[in-house]
Amino acid sequence: MEQLSGVFITFEGIEGCGKTTQIARLAESLRQQHLPVVVTREPGGCAISDKIRAILLDADNSAITPETELLLYAAARAQHISEVIRPALQQGKIVLCDRFCDATIAYQGCGRNLDITTIKELNNYACQKITPQLTLVLDIDVNTGLTRARSRNAKSQLQNEDRFEAESLNFHQRIRDAYLDLSYKEPQRIAVIDASGNQDDVHNRIYAAVVHSISTANN
Repeated sequence: MEQLSGVFITFEGIEGCGKTTQIARLAESLRQQHLPVVVTREPGGCAISDKIRAILLDADNSAITPETELLLYAAARAQHISEVIRPALQQGKIVLCDRFCDATIAYQGCGRNLDITTIKELNNYACQKITPQLTLVLDIDVNTGLTRARSRNAKSQLQNEDRFEAESLNFHQRIRDAYLDLSYKEPQRIAVIDASGNQDDVHNRIYAAVVHSISTANN
């Protein structure tokens, strides 16, 4: 198996859980410690994957089938890993990624009710043996998260990126339940972070988990 000297950390959670804000804060804290950090996201992260992102998140594309959605995410991920994630890990950098494979299990598996075994096989193929050392699930009440997400999109004029926010409350509850279930099954990799408090408290919880993970990787 390929030896990668970097640390790969992914962030997951329902819409509006605060991932983007917390990733930016964590990156700043790590850089203050003179650590090399790469911040990226899925879908997206590179030119080709960003084009796929635009298709996936556009509210006008409501005709996308669950199967098409799954395959587009896998295609975007494969390109993203080849162009961004693997090179950064080979260079010994800390990669902070906003969503990764767990999102596909949660959204397309539990949200869209696609076959989980098929999703895992496709994830394995797209991921090219790249696995996060640590995954942080930012957990928050579904109603609170959706209110935050819709407010954010309105302020940022991102109405064209609200295809998932338009889904039912039940859909988003299934996503949250899926993430919590994943954390029960893989406690050694996945840590659930209470994201309902103020930003400083959430950041401190995240920072402590990440420092522990980095220290473990260096030993």
